[in-house]
Amino acid sequence: MRTKQQSPQATAAEAAGLRWLRVEGDPPVPFVHSADDGLLVIDEIPHGTPDLQAAVTFGRRLAALHLAGAPAFGAPPPGGPREATIGTAPMVNDPAPSWPEWFASQRIEPYARRAGIDVSEVCARITSLTGPPEPPARLHGDLWSGNVLWGADGQVWLVDPAAHGGHRETDLAMLQLFGCPFLDHVLGAYQEVAPLADGWQARVPLHQLFPLLVHAVLFGGGYRAQAVAAARAALRG
Repeated sequence: MRTKQQSPQATAAEAAGLRWLRVEGDPPVPFVHSADDGLLVIDEIPHGTPDLQAAVTFGRRLAALHLAGAPAFGAPPPGGPREATIGTAPMVNDPAPSWPEWFASQRIEPYARRAGIDVSEVCARITSLTGPPEPPARLHGDLWSGNVLWGADGQVWLVDPAAHGGHRETDLAMLQLFGCPFLDHVLGAYQEVAPLADGWQARVPLHQLFPLLVHAVLFGGGYRAQAVAAARAALRG
C-alpha cells in the first residue's frame, strides 16, 4: 500500500480522478482503498524498466482512455470537487460547452496573471489556434513523465492525476514536454486507434502553455521564459 497525506481537497480530487480513469482496456491506475480526511491509501506499484512493447500498448490504451469521453470540457470526475489541484497549484473545474474559450479562461489566463506573463494575444486568437472541434476527452490532466510509471508487470501505469474533461492533445503535449521513453512509438500506437487532426504538431506549444504556466507559478525561474516561448510558438502555429 502507498499512503499520501495531503489536503482533504487534493485527496478527494485525486481519489475521484483515479476512480474515473479506471476503465477496462485503458492504462491501469492504482486502486483507491480509502480517501478520508486528507489521507489517501492506494496500491503501491513496483517499478520496472521502460520497454518498447509496453510503450506501444500504452499508446493504444491512452487513446482508448481519451475516447471514453467526459460530460463536458472542464467537467470534474464524478464525485470530484470543483476546486481541485495540479501539483500543489489550485485548479478549477467548471464545465463549459466550448473548449477554446474554456482553455483560455480557466487554463491559461489564471496562471498567466499569477506568473506576470502577458498571453493576451493568445487568448484573443484562441479560436483560430485550436484546430478542428473535438468532443470532450477523459484526460489524466497532469501527464508528465513522472506520472507515467513503468511497472514491474510490464504495463505502463498512470498515477497522480489532475483528471477532467478536456482536449486530448493537452495530455499528449504534456507527455512530450518533459520527455517519455519510446515516445515516438507511444504516439504512433495512439494514432492507430485515434488519429489526431491535421496540424496537431503545430499546436503542441499551445497545449504546453498550460503546464509551463503552472510551473512558472510554482517554481518561477526558467519556466517563465519557456512559457513565453511557448506562447510565441503557439501564435506562429
